[in-house]
Amino acid sequence: MLHDKDIRDPLFLFLESTYGKVRILEEKNTGNARADAVMVLESVLCGIEIKSDADSYARLSSQVKNYDQYYDANFVVIGLTHLAHIREHVPEYWGIITAEDDHGIIDFYMERQPQPNPHMDPMKKLSLMWRPELNHLLQRNQLPAYRQKSKQFVAEKLLSTIDRDVLWHMVSDELFERDYTTIRQEIQDYRASVGKKPRRKRSPRKRARK
Repeated sequence: MLHDKDIRDPLFLFLESTYGKVRILEEKNTGNARADAVMVLESVLCGIEIKSDADSYARLSSQVKNYDQYYDANFVVIGLTHLAHIREHVPEYWGIITAEDDHGIIDFYMERQPQPNPHMDPMKKLSLMWRPELNHLLQRNQLPAYRQKSKQFVAEKLLSTIDRDVLWHMVSDELFERDYTTIRQEIQDYRASVGKKPRRKRSPRKRARK
């Protein structure tokens, strides 16, 4: 029986060998769900939901609705125990990859290639970007900095100003370069530049005595 932890690393190697240049972002908040992984391609973001042999379909319908708002295409990666019924639980435009343990080696098979997701919301997709990344997109397109404007305003401006195909290439470029080691400082620098105070960490609440 395959578990999530058995699948992840071999899966990412399989995706790299299949698609070439990719960036994998793990555990990405996606609306009211959390994507197991997001695969960044040249101009496309693919959501990846892993259903190992140990998982059930209990939350899959709500996960599908959330994934469909954010990503250009989506995959479900399954253990073989789910193969008989997975098509009943995901839309026909979702890709399906099976994972099988062959004497300690995890083999993957592309059961179905994903098709473009007809429900992706461009604003939801841009909400996955950090504010410094959106600022960089403004700079690259010679647009004003809009320092006092909201993240939503900036996203709407980018969508209304830049050709959509060009914008999605630029979004992927930013995500290929995303650096988790520097983002905290970048956000602090941005807040300082617009006169916002850094958010204080909340102190843990004291437990009430029984």
